[in-house]
This record gives sequence, structure tokens and C-alpha cells, in this order.
Amino acid sequence: MARLVAAGSSVQGIAHTDELAYSLAGTNHHYGTPPNRAAPDRIPGGSSSGSASAVAHGTATIGLGTDTGGSIRVPAAYQGLFGIRTTHDLVPRDGLVPLAPTFDTVGWLTRDPDLLARVGDVLLPADADRPALGRESVFVVPELVGMADPDVAAAIAGWLPAEHDLVDRRLPDLPHWREAFVVLQAWEAWQEHGLRLRQRLDILGPDVRARFERARTITTEDADHARALLQDAREQIRDLVGGEVLALPAAPAVPPRLGPGLAARLQATREATLTLTCLAGIGGLPAITLPLRTADGLPCGVCLVAAPGHDRALLDLATKLCCGD
Repeated sequence: MARLVAAGSSVQGIAHTDELAYSLAGTNHHYGTPPNRAAPDRIPGGSSSGSASAVAHGTATIGLGTDTGGSIRVPAAYQGLFGIRTTHDLVPRDGLVPLAPTFDTVGWLTRDPDLLARVGDVLLPADADRPALGRESVFVVPELVGMADPDVAAAIAGWLPAEHDLVDRRLPDLPHWREAFVVLQAWEAWQEHGLRLRQRLDILGPDVRARFERARTITTEDADHARALLQDAREQIRDLVGGEVLALPAAPAVPPRLGPGLAARLQATREATLTLTCLAGIGGLPAITLPLRTADGLPCGVCLVAAPGHDRALLDLATKLCCGD
């Protein structure tokens, strides 16, 4: 924040998030659901929901947030914004309220790719050995794109640069990686917040309370097992990405519609979304959401994932892809 202020930004306000940033929906039980300008009858996505809504509605030009399991990437996709989660620990996390430190990282949202990159110029360390990432660097794994609903998959297929590559890599362990991610995230969240929540879980909204109720049952042995599995997954994910750029759905579906039965629909949506978003989180990799629209005009997004430390190069590529260079 101080760097941005020094570079000429001003603080407009503090936005709502999901409780303790432990959700991807944006439906805060206590303060209400921030509006989604891109789809007014649908959820805004979270946990950086308020920041995304402020940017989408023009109240702010830059929305700051954190991304643990998709909390920048998902609201960007749901609200037609550009958003980046940075390489783990590349941007200092001093002063942030943690959720799961193994995965927590800093991110931001904007309405255009140029500003997204300009914020990176301020917040990211200098990159003297910036790799060249061109359109030919982009590749897709059909299995991952196939996890999206047909309308989202079609939007991504229509966006992909002609030079992109196909990598027919199978990821049979991905469901286990997601579950290990969920376990370790929950265990760390309880280590961070369990002491003060132990006798006060009833103050939380039903969805976040359910996650903390599970978190309190996870043992150290469970967490150690998940950590070991994720260490192997981390190497495989980084090997898959290599020095290229993996394109995959930022979220597998358009934002769910508000209304009856939302809680049940959100749980299914969360599991499907984490299967995709956990890849960058496990790998500690930078990831950028570029906004797209389905054939019906609903917001969705494609996510570009690069090697650790390639944040500036990824921002450069995002700008080129959006500006037609």
C-alpha cells in the first residue's frame, strides 16, 4: 500500500471480503453481498469481492486483495476484470491477516491490462532477467479446459491465440491434490484463528463456519501427510508449466445466480473451482485472469499461469494479448 501511495495513488476506502477471506463466493453473511456489475443477478466472487466490485463500478481504479485459493482470480472472472495473484512471497505480506500462509499471496484487480502492469511496476521487484513470453508460449491441457462448462470452454477456445500449443498431459492425481490443498489450508487457518474462534464458531456465517468446524478436526498428522503430497505436486506443476504459459479456466462456470438454493449450489461450485485454482496455489506460481464473455454474454475468464518469478513477463504478455500486439 505504501509503495502505491508513494507512486501517486490515494486510498479510497476499505472493501468487504468474505469472512476471514475463507470463501470464493463473496456472499458475506454479516454485511451482505457486494454487487456484480457484469451480472447483477449473480454473485460477485470472493474473497476479494468488495475490491472487485469497487473497481468494476468505478469507485476505485485498483483493487487490492489476497489470493489463497483463487480469491483474486475468481472475482476477476465473475466481474469482467483483470486480476493477478503474484508468485508466493514475491510481494511482502507484512500487515496482512493470514488465512493459510503456505498459499496466501498478494494480488490486485483493475479494469484494464495496462494498469494491471503499471501496478506491477510499483509492487514487484526488478526483474533483470525477464524471460520473453510471446503468444507461442501459451499452451493448454485439454483435460483442464474440459473441466469447464461448455459455454466457458467455448469462450476460452475462441480466445486462444493461433500460435498456442496443445499438451495432452494427464493429471490423474489432481483430485487428490485439491483435497490435500483443502486439508492443509484448513489446518493452517485453524492454527491462525482457532484460538479465538474455538468458543465462538456460532458468530460465523454458515459456509465459513462449516469450513472452520472441519478445520478444528484436522490433526497435525493429517496436515503433515497433505504437506508431503503437495510438495510432490508442486514439483509436477512447476514441471508442467516450465518456462511457458499455461492457459486454463479461471473458474469452471459463469457466476452462480443469486436466489433459492444458493448455498447448495455454491458448495458444488467451490469444489469444481478449487480443482482448477489450486494448481497455481500449490505451485506458488503467478497467475493472471483475463476477462471473457460466453456466447450468452455472461462473464467468465481465462487464467494464464507462468513459472515462479515471471510475474512481470506474464503481465507483459497479458497486455500484448489484450492489445492485439
